[in-house]
Amino acid sequence: MSATVNLTPEEITRLFTRPDGSYAFARWGRPIAPIVFGVEDETLTVVKGALEAVVTLAGHQMAETDPELGSNLMFFFFRDWEELLAVPDLDRMIPELHALVPRLSAADASQYRAFRFDDQGAIQAAFVFLRMQGAMTQFPAETLALTQAVQVMLMWGDAAFTETSPLAVLPDSGATILRPEIAGVIAAAYDRMMPPAAADASHALRLFARLQAPVTSPGTLEPN
Repeated sequence: MSATVNLTPEEITRLFTRPDGSYAFARWGRPIAPIVFGVEDETLTVVKGALEAVVTLAGHQMAETDPELGSNLMFFFFRDWEELLAVPDLDRMIPELHALVPRLSAADASQYRAFRFDDQGAIQAAFVFLRMQGAMTQFPAETLALTQAVQVMLMWGDAAFTETSPLAVLPDSGATILRPEIAGVIAAAYDRMMPPAAADASHALRLFARLQAPVTSPGTLEPN
């Protein structure tokens, strides 16, 4: 699906704006080596397929293992936040885990993402936690997987997708696609001439400049 992206510089800036008003952007600085916990093989295939689609769109790479970490992108599917406290060595990767779990449980949160960064500010590792209760269980696996793949590909602002999903549904076929303007931002962010991290909103202007040419969505995911 091709489209001309019409996001304004201000809209792009908001995608990477923190609650305190600061601009913060980061992309992966190394190949992504994912691992998924808590799902059946069928769902595992869907998650990895969605991630591969977004990585291909970005022109980035995936790997079987990370030389330092083994797996540098971890997805955890579970029913209760307290289950995370029983995961071996997770508190070593997420030092704030014992304080975080009660806070997320009290807030009845459905998801949480944590990032780690290298010396250049690029994403070095990411942890995605998905509590499969309530509304989360109603999403088709394909939709949930593609949404999470998009949200872990860059360090987006906290409110980037609170009002508008990064996905859209084609009315004719019912197929779920990545919105072309979001696909364009991801592709532009991974342009080899762009920095792996940025803390100045002028970065959004550079993204905007790269969005003036047509971009291609990474395909569609057909519902079962």
